[in-house]
Amino acid sequence: MRRSTGFLLLLPSLLVIGTLTLYPVVYNVWLSLLNKHAFLPGEKFVGLRNYELVLKDPQFWMSFKLGVIYSLVTVVLQLVIGIGAALLLHESFPGRNFFRGAILFPYLVPTIVGVLLWKWLLHDTYGLVNYTLQALNLIKDPIGWFGQDTIMISLILVSVWQFFPFVFLTILARLQIIPPELYEAAKVDGASALQRFFYITLPQLKTVLFIIILLRGIWMFTKFDTVWLMGGGEGVGLYIRTLPLYAYMKTFTYWQAGIGATVAMVMLLIMAGAAAIYFKIYKVEEGI
Repeated sequence: MRRSTGFLLLLPSLLVIGTLTLYPVVYNVWLSLLNKHAFLPGEKFVGLRNYELVLKDPQFWMSFKLGVIYSLVTVVLQLVIGIGAALLLHESFPGRNFFRGAILFPYLVPTIVGVLLWKWLLHDTYGLVNYTLQALNLIKDPIGWFGQDTIMISLILVSVWQFFPFVFLTILARLQIIPPELYEAAKVDGASALQRFFYITLPQLKTVLFIIILLRGIWMFTKFDTVWLMGGGEGVGLYIRTLPLYAYMKTFTYWQAGIGATVAMVMLLIMAGAAAIYFKIYKVEEGI
């Protein structure tokens, strides 16, 4: 009786949360089956025709390829820089707390401010990056950081700068609860710093790294604001037009709401499949 009463009291909240969570997904599935203008009334049921059109569109596969490159490279670089910074700032030295706070600065900056800042720094005429590289005689002529061959590099640079503090903060929090006795015992046994990292630190970080890679992979693959502000999806922006931008432009530039919803559904299926494989690999390695 008491259990039933508790469930009934929770039922309104569960219905609200379930509706808010599921309704957008269900509506998007329905929209993906329609030939519908983004704003004009009227619609026509076309079944899976939109999925056929999307999967046959070369621009879809180009956007998918760009999205995979962008998410993979940025996640790897965020991990390398974030782990390195966390290991460094886990050590004791004067001013450590200042640097721990300062390193979080990029993560706190609004995206629009960060992108504008880097567009100024990377400007081919008066940008500080080109000026510094020329002053050090590393380059002879200024690099056009927003050309078709370099804009992806610029986007990756901005994204890594903005989001590696998340990795740093998460790894640092985990490092602080690793029992110091493990390192003391390893030192007594003559283990080098590299051996302590690979045999103590890395295994202790395994669970946290699993979560970080999963979250950062999803967030970077679905990243919209930074990519949009860097390229706008057209012109040279075509060379960084990932799937979120492709879906947005199909809906709000070409007014094809059905096609845009279809791209969103395909993205959802891709991420669900990738996450399932990722969980499977983790369970096999953990022997679960």
